[in-house]
Amino acid sequence: MSEATSVERAFAILEMFERERRPLSLKELSELCSIPTSTCHSLVHILQKHAYLYQTGRRKELYPTRKLYDMSTVILAHDPVLQRLLPAMESLRDITRETVILGKRQRDHILYLEVLEGPEVIRYSARPGDAKPLHSTCIGKSMLSMLKPDETRQLLADVPLDQVTPNTITSLDGLIEELDQGRKRGFFATRGENVSDVTALAVPISLNNELFGLAVAGPSHRVDARFDEISEALMATQENLREHAGHG
Repeated sequence: MSEATSVERAFAILEMFERERRPLSLKELSELCSIPTSTCHSLVHILQKHAYLYQTGRRKELYPTRKLYDMSTVILAHDPVLQRLLPAMESLRDITRETVILGKRQRDHILYLEVLEGPEVIRYSARPGDAKPLHSTCIGKSMLSMLKPDETRQLLADVPLDQVTPNTITSLDGLIEELDQGRKRGFFATRGENVSDVTALAVPISLNNELFGLAVAGPSHRVDARFDEISEALMATQENLREHAGHG
């Protein structure tokens, strides 16, 4: 078993606790993660040795300790990107009362780095670490907009433009045209293209020569009614961050 496979299986074990939300036996972990029992036993032993898992009760079931939470809290508190952008994201969320998302392109998809959910009971929900398609998300469009059309075509040549919803743009020519329209108006939008009944708007943000996407997303009936107001708030945030970066 390669080191890469071992790492993937160790993460699969930890992620299984997130999915199941309960203590699990070694046998259950082996079956649920499709890992051979002997291999699973070795990985669990290592995770226990480093205090990521502990044994609960007489049934010898396993569960993660607080170590992961405490470690992630420290890591997030010192994330240089979030330290710079979080105040602006919080302000944008408070102004729009909708979910604000920070994302970055990772090869052929968008990775959500931070999600600040809006205060409304009915809202768009997502989690940091979620991976989303480039072509059906407004952050993806904002990232693609910074490429030349030929570069976009080359990047997406081997990427299937899947029909995520009935509104998803699945034509490369149609997507190129949509990017042109977004460049002209200064922001990029999706209306039910990635999640039905969700409208989202995004702009590209440059920080330390790295490109990020900042988005506002919410139920279509609410966001569409305030579309101009939200787009103006989003672009104002983009401009404020650009000015701050210029003086930094």
